Amino acid sequence: MQSIHVDLASSVPQGQMDLSLLFFGKEICAPCHSWGPGLRDSYIIHYIHSGRGVFSINEETYHLQAGQGFLIPPGKVVYYRADEQDPWIYSWFGFRGLHAKSLLQRSHLSSEHPIFQIDNRQETLGPSSFETYHDELMEISRERMRDVLGLSILYRLMAELIQYSPESSAQSKPSVSKEIYVHQAIEFIENNYSQKISVMDIAHFVGLDRTYLSGLFKAQFGSSLQNFLLEYRMNRAAELLKNKELSISDISRSVGYNDPFLFSKMFKKVTGLSPRNSRITLES
Repeated sequence: MQSIHVDLASSVPQGQMDLSLLFFGKEICAPCHSWGPGLRDSYIIHYIHSGRGVFSINEETYHLQAGQGFLIPPGKVVYYRADEQDPWIYSWFGFRGLHAKSLLQRSHLSSEHPIFQIDNRQETLGPSSFETYHDELMEISRERMRDVLGLSILYRLMAELIQYSPESSAQSKPSVSKEIYVHQAIEFIENNYSQKISVMDIAHFVGLDRTYLSGLFKAQFGSSLQNFLLEYRMNRAAELLKNKELSISDISRSVGYNDPFLFSKMFKKVTGLSPRNSRITLES
C-alpha cells in the first residue's frame, strides 16, 4: 500500500470562510484496506482511478469502481473498503468553507446522494481533469502561492462536479432555485458587508420577502440571514485584527459599524472575546 497525503491547512489563512483546500492525497490500496466507521470534520471528495471497493453512509452501501467517486460530508459516520481482488487507487481532496455546501448542492451531492460519476467518454462535456488534479496539486505544493493556486484547482474540481452532475448532463432547462437565491444573497453580502446594509437590503436585492429568504438560510446553514450577516462581518473583523496598523474603530467602520461600541458588543457576542482581547490573544 502506497499513500501520499499533503496537508495545506498551515498555508490557508485562518478565518478564510468562502472556500479553502485543506489537504489532498492519493493512495494505492492494499487488498481490503479500509477506513472507519468514523467521521470527519470537513468535506472530502474521493475519486477512484482504478479498482473497486465499497462505501457506506446512512446505512447505505455503494459498490464503486474506476471513474466514480464519493463525498464524505462533515459529521457523518462513513466506512469504505478496497476490494480484496481488485483494490482501488483513489485520490482525495479535503475542503471547507461557506461556499462548499452550495457548490456541492449545485453538483447534486449530499449525504443522501454521495456518489458521482465522471464519464470520460462524454465528448460533449470535454475530457475530465479528475485523473490529474492530484498531480497538479503536487506540482504547486512547494510554491509560495500554493494556497491561491490550490484554491484555483479546487474551484475547477467543483466546476467539473457541477458539469458532470445529472442535471447538467441532461442539459435540462436552467431554473431559479432556492440555492441560487441564497448564492445571490451571499454574493451581495460579500460585496457590501462594509456598508451599512440590512437584511431588508439583501432581500430587496434578491427580490424575495425577507422572512422567506431568512428561512432559506436557516434551512441551508442552520442560521438566520441576520445571524449569517453578523457572523460574516465578525469573521472579516477577526481577519482585520491581525493588522496592527488598524485601530478598533478602523475595523468597526470596515465591516459596516459606525459605532465602535456596538461593534465590540457584537464581536464579543459572536466570538466570546472583545476585539481588544482577541487581538491580544493573536499577538501572544
